[in-house]
Amino acid sequence: MAGSENNIILRGQGLRRYFPVRRGFFQRLVGWIKAVDGVDLEIPAARTLGLVGESGCGKSTLARLILKLDEPDDGSVVYRDRDITHLSRKEMKTYRRKMQIIFQDPYGSLNPRMTAGQTIEEGLRTIGLDDRERRHRRVTELLEMVGMPAWAADRYPHEFSGGQRQRVGIARALSVEPELIICDEPVSALDVSIQAQILNLLRGLQRDLGLGYLFISHDLNVVEYVSHAVAVMYLGHIMECGPAEVVYGKHLHPYSKALLASAPVPDPSVARSWKPLEGDVPSPFNPPPGCKFQNRCPLVEARCRAMEIPLYEVDCAHHVRCWKVLGR
Repeated sequence: MAGSENNIILRGQGLRRYFPVRRGFFQRLVGWIKAVDGVDLEIPAARTLGLVGESGCGKSTLARLILKLDEPDDGSVVYRDRDITHLSRKEMKTYRRKMQIIFQDPYGSLNPRMTAGQTIEEGLRTIGLDDRERRHRRVTELLEMVGMPAWAADRYPHEFSGGQRQRVGIARALSVEPELIICDEPVSALDVSIQAQILNLLRGLQRDLGLGYLFISHDLNVVEYVSHAVAVMYLGHIMECGPAEVVYGKHLHPYSKALLASAPVPDPSVARSWKPLEGDVPSPFNPPPGCKFQNRCPLVEARCRAMEIPLYEVDCAHHVRCWKVLGR
């Protein structure tokens, strides 16, 4: 996940977020859910970091920490060269316009009482565009940028298809001229043919505007298509990360192997070299000591249960949280 030092938009270092678990009449604290447990990441300009993992592994919580919608218990979030971890809401206003999000549900993320034009205009007012005529022209430009006609500005969300609503959501995100966009499952609610259109739109916008993306998805094929680097997450830990072609072509961690083996392939005659993942993810409230993947790992041994395993560097920019694959 390394990039040129001057080209890094956002860097997360040692991010942790624990949620308290309380029980009983007096709501006594009985433990913590370790949603994000010491995550490092970097997102360069004009590049996409794909984040994959099973439901409940902490992907969305990590996105909220990056956007400062939730406060980390430990670690830091650095935007360009500024540590924004402990900025106040007022101080964060400058950075809010630089970091935007595209939501999973294109209908639920839009106000049903506002037209597409009004939705996009909100962002334009935020950046100080007070002239009404200029705002209307900019709304038209943004709609055309995402493949929508100008007359769409007068339509309400229920008058659009799912793909059109997502395009409006993308136009809204672009209205404040961001450098970084968090794509939280942006195509999972869409038909396959529409998914391809939205993905190509996002890639085109990245090429033209130099946007950095954090792309969160369960669909491994989608992540491979859009990402320059990939991080595989499990129970709050990054288990493997590196350039997309390395993680997909030379993945080493047992979880990465099992996760990729679980993805459907178009040719049923292709033999799988790794057994698909079995069993359920352990509770984040009571994870096993040592390696968090130990209960599902075919390579587990006694030392895996004894201590937490760090991320080891395999080669340039490729890191794996497993000592067995490195012959240690």
